[in-house]
Amino acid sequence: MGQDQGVNELDELQRVANRIEDAMAGVIEGKRDVVRTAVTVLLAQGHLLVEDVPGVGKTMLAKALGRSIDCTVQRIQFTPDLLPSDVTGVSVFNQDARTFEFRPGAVFAHIVVGDEINRASPKTQSALLEAMAEGQVTVDGTTYRLEEPFMVMATQNPIEMEGTYPLPEAQRDRFMARIQMGYPDATAELAMIGAHSETDPLAALTPVTDAATVARLVQSVRSLYASPAVLQYVVDLATASRRHPRLRLGISPRAALHLVRAARAHAALAGRSHVLPDDVQHLAVPVLAHRVILSNDAQLARETAPQVITDLLREVPVPAGVR
Repeated sequence: MGQDQGVNELDELQRVANRIEDAMAGVIEGKRDVVRTAVTVLLAQGHLLVEDVPGVGKTMLAKALGRSIDCTVQRIQFTPDLLPSDVTGVSVFNQDARTFEFRPGAVFAHIVVGDEINRASPKTQSALLEAMAEGQVTVDGTTYRLEEPFMVMATQNPIEMEGTYPLPEAQRDRFMARIQMGYPDATAELAMIGAHSETDPLAALTPVTDAATVARLVQSVRSLYASPAVLQYVVDLATASRRHPRLRLGISPRAALHLVRAARAHAALAGRSHVLPDDVQHLAVPVLAHRVILSNDAQLARETAPQVITDLLREVPVPAGVR
């Protein structure tokens, strides 16, 4: 990539990202940081898990991202009786043609909104594994490629809520980041109540870009420069997590890869053509905390995964000469 071309692509990426964020911010009051994380995951070609109590705007966030881009959007309402074939699709016998025809499931879209994903059985949750990891679906021995960009944006209630199933480790590991919405502050909540009680803000939301543009920007993010020292820093974090006394399960190689990809997107959104350790540190908690498992001692001490990841960042030194 030439220098001028790289600068032009970064300028376009910032313009498009700002338009998406502005459109979403008109629907999600007072949550600009949450909106920025969602856009970062989109440009990093990842998947986003939004976890929080009911009623704080998890599904609204997912819908707002889908509507801000002129692309195909499918919503899957996860329920205990949802079948894997409802997600991936099914082969149906055509009596006239005397052949089997594939009928695509809801996963065949650019953006898939998985609402309350942990209300479905683990078997149905696992129907997303191949799609999220490889961008394809295999049904009856035939593999079907998914469109690009492809992003699963799933919501889940805390596992203490009635009627929920915890996501398997393999499923959690395929989500690039997990975020929490949190309650809005008093000013944002007042504005939301006043505006949303009169009209549906999603109805007025029009696309500000298209799927082809997003797919092109995703490719430019993947080519953003990350120095060997920054990559070594990520590996050092992963290695330290696997030996950490407060963790029973550390950071997987996939998690390390996702952290680098997210850091590239974060750097691009900041207008930089290279990744800094600051980008890695900024995204470490949302990218890593949902993948690790605390040790028994840490659980008894009522520690949390974000706390352990934050401590890990303090314990692992940044490579010399990289700031």
